[in-house]
Amino acid sequence: QVQLVESGGGLVQAGDSLKLSCVVSGRTFARFGMAWFRFVPGAEREFVASISFSGRDKIYADSLKDRFAINRDNTKSELTLEMNNLKPEDTAVYHCAMNDDTYSSTSSRASDYFYWGQGTQVTVSS
Repeated sequence: QVQLVESGGGLVQAGDSLKLSCVVSGRTFARFGMAWFRFVPGAEREFVASISFSGRDKIYADSLKDRFAINRDNTKSELTLEMNNLKPEDTAVYHCAMNDDTYSSTSSRASDYFYWGQGTQVTVSS
């Protein structure tokens, strides 16, 4: 059974930083591209960042690339998202997702991701 478990969310003030983690089990993590998406109630799902299976390639939402950083540690089956200078509009539930294709590169399309975590809430107060 494939499981993606996020952690690291919380309540912070504008300007603070947070580091989210996603630990994967049940599948060979190092073979699959990964991504972070975020959900806000009443709004569409938003792509945040994606990283290739090797970690060599990364892409970001244009509005977030200067503040967010995606990384992975294939020895620990862990995906991370470092978020700096957080803003109230970053408030959302953040989900990690695993690409369905082996040796996948980056992708911003949610339809490319078959496995999803349950999400971790990030709340940024002004």
